[in-house]
Amino acid sequence: MSQDPFNEVDNLVLAEVSYCYLDGLVPEDGSKISVKELDREYFEKHSREDIRPDAGHIERAPLLLDGMASGSRFARAKVSDYVDIVDGKLDMQMSAVTFHLSDGTAYVAFRGTDNSVVGWKEDFNMSYQPVTEGQQKAVEYLNRVGAKIKKPIRVGGHSKGGNFAVYASAFCDPKVRKKIIEVYTNDGPGFRKEVLSTKNAGEVLPKVMSIVPDTSIIGMLLTTRVKHTVVKSSARGFEQHDALTWQVSRNRFERAELSELAHYIRKAQRDWLSEIDDETRESFVTTLFSLFEATGLDTFGEIKTKRKAVDDIVVTALLRLPKEKRKELGRVFGKLIKSTGRVVWSALSDSEYNNMIEQ
Repeated sequence: MSQDPFNEVDNLVLAEVSYCYLDGLVPEDGSKISVKELDREYFEKHSREDIRPDAGHIERAPLLLDGMASGSRFARAKVSDYVDIVDGKLDMQMSAVTFHLSDGTAYVAFRGTDNSVVGWKEDFNMSYQPVTEGQQKAVEYLNRVGAKIKKPIRVGGHSKGGNFAVYASAFCDPKVRKKIIEVYTNDGPGFRKEVLSTKNAGEVLPKVMSIVPDTSIIGMLLTTRVKHTVVKSSARGFEQHDALTWQVSRNRFERAELSELAHYIRKAQRDWLSEIDDETRESFVTTLFSLFEATGLDTFGEIKTKRKAVDDIVVTALLRLPKEKRKELGRVFGKLIKSTGRVVWSALSDSEYNNMIEQ
């Protein structure tokens, strides 16, 4: 880093490593462990051979530790303050870890949504709650860690972790906020307008770098008020959310333009949400996730492997819902289909018009 300063790719490496489950390896009390030692101890507990090459980015994230441990860029980095909190009663999933880098800075990384049902429910809660329990915990974490750190701080994360990074940076203690030099949200969702209109958010937004793939879906949700840096991905559609598919050229991502599909998706979801009030959103989310919770399983991975049994449970739970709740699910999904249909028709009409002009 003395030859090439911290860059956007470094940010993503650290944000992705936060997906590793480091229980019992990285202390929560502020004690530090070197990246080399962490890599060795992690793979004494886990097998590299069990990580499939075609697995998702969450499962492949631990392999980044090998590169960090063997390369000179992160070899002297240290790791501290790992926390992993999942609370079904509070609809909260928040995990974070702090990296101490050789350039004399710290990077606080917030984990994005994992495979837990609780984690996904919290994502949906953002559509009607001004602040979630996870966001509040992120603020508490940054305050606790930031108070101990005397050096400049960067804060970042991928997906919901990016949302937490921006929120925590905006609403942390002013003394901690002064130490923050950059905030990264990697394809992270935005916020409700009342959050971004606060003075706190106004102070932090100039420090925020939002990185999204060219067909971003998650990064287009809600409002950001930050210009996106759009990058190329080797994947298509929703799979571009896997940040390990983003294309790198030396110390930066290859740039791209936001695709028409991403624009249409953003317009469709905004049109849909504009037709649904907060009370209906809350009722919809609660009802929808009650079906998943009826399975008694904690992760979508478990739900996927037990598909037949899960289908039977979900259908039974759906039929037991009060008639009005079933109708509500139908109405909300119907509005989503209608909003999507309007955007698709508009896109087709624009395309036909443009073809006529060209001819």
